[in-house]
Amino acid sequence: MSIKSKFKTFFFLDDDDEYDDRDDDYIKEEESSSAKQTQRQQSAPKQNVVSLQSVQKSSKVVLIEPRVYAEAQDIADQLKNRKAVVVNLQRIEKDQAKRIVDFLSGTVYAIGGDIQKIGTDIFLCTPDNVEVSGNISQLIQDQDAENTRW
Repeated sequence: MSIKSKFKTFFFLDDDDEYDDRDDDYIKEEESSSAKQTQRQQSAPKQNVVSLQSVQKSSKVVLIEPRVYAEAQDIADQLKNRKAVVVNLQRIEKDQAKRIVDFLSGTVYAIGGDIQKIGTDIFLCTPDNVEVSGNISQLIQDQDAENTRW
């Protein structure tokens, strides 16, 4: 037996019918597996229905009263953890408070959230999973007329 015939027998090249049979079996297996996958895909949405109330964790609102600009990063971390933050800037210097508001505005924009002024030097920062409804702008405008800090 020559080396050429040994290769053919080793790789089943001398008998083409046997190779074709394997190919047909493989195609049949593919068809049956694809049929099973379509059945799984059709039944999958029924199994994956979950109540949103059971998925949601309890939302928290964090109250923070920063004393220095360095605490702005702690506020941003709370927002990244998907928690709403109420920031009271009444006990910090005006220039530091403005820097914090600028930093938080960028943070809120980056996470797709929202920032609203809810009082004199008090801001509500919310991530994208928190929706705020209502409007207190008229009350704020009246207070701003008296105190023009911002």
